[in-house]
Parts: sequence; C-alpha cells; structure tokens
Amino acid sequence: MNHARKRGSGAAAQITPQAKQAGAEAFRTEAFPGPGKPIAPDNGSNQGTHAAPGADGRPGEPVVDGRSGMRPSLGLPQIVALYLGSVIGSGILLIPGLAAEQAGPASILAWLAMSILVVPMAVTMGWLAARHPGPGGVSHFVRLAYGAPYGNLTGWFFLLSVPLGGPVLAVTGARYLAVLLHWDAEQVYLTAAVIVLLPLLLNVYGLRLAGRLQTVVVAVILGVLVLSVTAAVPHVDTARLTPFMPHGPLSVVQAAGLMFWCFIGWEAVTHLSGEFVDPRRNAVRGILWSAGIVALVYLAVAFTTVATGSYGGENSAASLSLMVQRSLGAAGGWAVAVAALFICLAAHNAYSSAASRTAYALAQEGAAPKWLGALHPRYGTPVGGLLFIAAGSMAALLLLYSEAVSLAELIALPNAAFIATYIGGCMAGVRLLRDGRWGRRCAGLSLAAVLALYPFLGWPALFPAGAAAILFLRQVRRRNANQV
Repeated sequence: MNHARKRGSGAAAQITPQAKQAGAEAFRTEAFPGPGKPIAPDNGSNQGTHAAPGADGRPGEPVVDGRSGMRPSLGLPQIVALYLGSVIGSGILLIPGLAAEQAGPASILAWLAMSILVVPMAVTMGWLAARHPGPGGVSHFVRLAYGAPYGNLTGWFFLLSVPLGGPVLAVTGARYLAVLLHWDAEQVYLTAAVIVLLPLLLNVYGLRLAGRLQTVVVAVILGVLVLSVTAAVPHVDTARLTPFMPHGPLSVVQAAGLMFWCFIGWEAVTHLSGEFVDPRRNAVRGILWSAGIVALVYLAVAFTTVATGSYGGENSAASLSLMVQRSLGAAGGWAVAVAALFICLAAHNAYSSAASRTAYALAQEGAAPKWLGALHPRYGTPVGGLLFIAAGSMAALLLLYSEAVSLAELIALPNAAFIATYIGGCMAGVRLLRDGRWGRRCAGLSLAAVLALYPFLGWPALFPAGAAAILFLRQVRRRNANQV
C-alpha cells in the first residue's frame, strides 16, 4: 500500500459532467500514489516547465514555459527532501515487523539488498520523469512506450490494489491503538472500517486533504521513526539476532518482495524537474542522497525491531509502538499510536482520491465498465469508483476478520501489483531511454532485478497476471463485438 502516495493536485478538484469529454486526457494526468504515501503537492509546475533531455539520456537544462515564467528554484537539499517525502510512507509502520516475522533476523539482509537494488530503478524512474514529465506516474511512461492498452493495464493494476491496500493501512492504524487499549478483534476491525470509509465519504463531497499535508505527514513519520529507534537502543540485545536465518534463505527473498511496498515513489518528484537548479547534475544526485538516507532509516528501524524482539503475532503490525513503550511507557506508546492513526488516514485518503479518479478515467476510455465512471449528480465526484473501493475494502476486511487470510498474505497482493507496475516502467525505460547509454543500462539492470524478484512472490504473483488476462479477454470480446 509510498504508493497512499503522493502525487497529484493539492486542491480538491472535482470531476464535473462537462469533464466527461476529457476522460482520456484525465487518465494521462491523474495522480497515482504509491502504497501508503500521501499525495505530493502540485504547485502547477508541471504545466510550466520541463527538462530537456541530454544526449546521454540524462535530464538536460530546464525549459521555461513562456506563459508561466517559472524559474528553477529547487536546490539539492529541497530535491532530497521531496524525494524522501515521496518514498517514506506508512509502510514503514508495518513492514519491519512483518518482514522480521517472515525471515527472522536475516530480514535485515533483505532490507540491505533492497536498498541497493532500488538505486538503478530509482535513477531510471527519475530519468523517465525528467524526460517525459506528467503526473500519471509509471502508467504514463508505459503508455508512451507501448500504447494506450498497456497504459490502461497499468492503471488497472493501481485501481485493483487500492481496495486491498486500503484495509491493510486501516488495520495497521487500528492495531496501533489496540496495543494500548487492549482491544479484541471486533473493536480492531470496527475501527479499521471507520478508517476505510471516512476518507471515501469525504471524497463523495469533494473534500480531499490538501497536498500540502504531505509535509506534515512526512515530518510525523520521520519523527515517529527517530523516536522509535532512539527509545529502542537501550533494549537492544544481540542475542536476539540468533538464530539468524530460522526459516531458510528463501524466506529472505520473499521478505525482500514484501519490502517493495516501502521503496516506491521515486518517479513522483521529477515531475518538478523543470524547477531543479542544474537538473542535469542534481536530479540523479538527489536520488542517490535520498536512497542513502532511506537505506539508513530503514536499516535502523529493521535492526531495532529485530534486536528488541518487537515482532511476532499481533505485535508485528505495531512494532514501533512496542519499541517506544519499553522506554517511554504508555505516553510514548500513545504518541506513536495517534501518529500512526493519522498517517494511515491521510495515506488512505490519498489512495481513494486518486483511485476513484482513475476508475472514472478508465471508464471514459472504455477500459472499464461504465458504472465505474458514475458521477455524483450534485458534487460531480466519482462515486462509481468510490463505491468500487468501498465494496472491495469491506470484502477484504471481512476476509481478514474471518482469518481467511493474514495481513501479510493480503498485503502481498497489492505489492505484487506494484511490482508488476514497475516491471512495466522498467520495460518502458529500456525503450524510452535507449538513446542514452547509462539510461538504457540502468533500465535494463532494474528490469532484470524486478523480474528476478517477481517469481519469489509466490501465489500473489498470479494476481496482476490474472487481471491482465481478464482485461485482455475483455478487449478481445469488445473487438469482436465491434466487428459484428
């Protein structure tokens, strides 16, 4: 669940009936947040500037739109801050505990490996977005490289992940409270249902949290992480690092696949590449600095989670709260729990806002049933998409409550969809960056890495493959019907 992310407009733009004729264009410019991350603020810069590509495939000097008159204003520190805000999200509240439960202390190796493997992918996404700016995210690159059908498929991957990723966020927020209040399962899932439905209801009335809230959310996340790691240090016991690999080497690779949830969002910031000071130099430098900081933060959280034994069973979903309580007592636990609840609400709000508009745009293009494009008669908001998300989310919550699936099993489904999305993005990079030696190499290396990781997802890997097969059959049926 970057990606309930993090891209798109800061304003609560509503879809009016007059906008129906612009459905195709709306899809190209819609926001696609990654898992668990807030929408990034949009100050209109996407319309004002873009970075001209250099001959080697790297971002070139900014081109200023004469109508807007915007000038480069983002130096390296600001670029790094924006990247951190796009990548670090609510997944870090949940994944360290789940990964430690899955792979034991060896999950730390998976965090280290993912921190390294993500660098060429991040650079590839950065170059793609700098050369082909547009807030449609990865689907925008896939559309440019391979055409509208594949771009639509990428949009469907995102849309299908939201009714599954949203409940994961909701249960995470509820369990952070449950640790303190000693709730039973009924109370946890009733609270989770409220967390799921409240943002959907707000979106019906066109009330979307402003994009500027991202800064606050990211500051809260970093504050929680620093507090958790600092509070956990006195309770670190290296004896908990043995046995180091209790579930075998395969569990480490599977844990790495689960961690992909926390490493999405690199393509978001370079939509602002036209405002970078010296973008040819700072675009990639910003990614490298950010990747280093993200790696240090994630490794610190992962190590303290394992070395303090703050995982296992229900504790895995609220590991940070447990670490803080050991040093600061209930007051520290409450601070983390309230922050986690706020983060998960904001993330799911971003998810539902973007996904409902994705559903509308897909329906307008004929790539989804017409009812998904239904608008509220008064507010002009995409109620068809919101109802789809609500129904799917309630079904997912029921599966979790009945213990038909575990939280780790459910999160694997949207995670597989996001990995499939980035496979498409890396394939787009191989084609769109082929005139630059380093761009092509980074894209090829990234593609090899995500393709190698994908089979180790296990049965969840069938989720995006099944969705692609269904959409392909639907397209064939429509083509045959038109021929008749």
